[in-house]
Amino acid sequence: MPKASRHRTIALKRIPDLKPFLDEIITRVEVPAYIDKDPVLFLHAYDDVTDKQLAGFFAAIMAWGRRDVVIAKVSELMERMGHRPAVFIGSYTEADRDALAGFKHRTFTEEDVHHLVLILNRILHEYGDFEAFWKSVRQQALTQQRELIATFHERFMAYHTGPQRTRKHIASSEKGSSCKRLYLYLRWTVRKNSIVDTGIYTFMPASELMIPLDVHVARHARRLGLLGRKQNDWAAVQELTKKLRLLRPDDPAVYDYALFGLGIADITVPEEIIINKRIP
Repeated sequence: MPKASRHRTIALKRIPDLKPFLDEIITRVEVPAYIDKDPVLFLHAYDDVTDKQLAGFFAAIMAWGRRDVVIAKVSELMERMGHRPAVFIGSYTEADRDALAGFKHRTFTEEDVHHLVLILNRILHEYGDFEAFWKSVRQQALTQQRELIATFHERFMAYHTGPQRTRKHIASSEKGSSCKRLYLYLRWTVRKNSIVDTGIYTFMPASELMIPLDVHVARHARRLGLLGRKQNDWAAVQELTKKLRLLRPDDPAVYDYALFGLGIADITVPEEIIINKRIP
């Protein structure tokens, strides 16, 4: 007998029953102590808004694996930039490449960072700051009725003149990616009235954010019956975010704290709300 193609899911009318449990987790996880243990700290480390934008972007796209390792590698990269990412990137030329020599984080190499910095340099010179570029991207996406990150990928990579390998670091929903790292960046920069997220961007409302789908968020969403799809891809992001909007239409991404929090905090999930008990 073939395996089921989807996990069991909770009935839509029962999703609001999860709100008190998930909201209580948010109050425990979205606290000041979260910042120092998460790559979001790089948006809190600088006073200059462009430094925040750029340091946060690298922190997000490098957010693979253990958070302490990510923090250590982003710290190294910021040190190589003299802890002035806006100045370093804004004035960067091929002659400055020695500052990046030997840098590596997972599949990120010195060459990848070099070309990403060149792209950002061109964007800064054309738009003035990174948010202005995002605003232009969103306007195009709305006009074309196209997903934001797919448009961002196309526009961002239009400045790229380097090797094909660097392109894989900037996800696109049109290629099926969950786009977790880019939506993590947008959660950090778009959400307002948060202890953790900075709200430095005003170009889009939090209601348009999608859930940053990592393996922990996906696993707990499936346990609770909020996600039936078995693949961690763009279709899964759409499915989960649509259901989270039933809980907070104006701020669905806040439930990243609840679902991620189940993986990092000592929280017992009541048996009666677990839909897929075989998922550990």
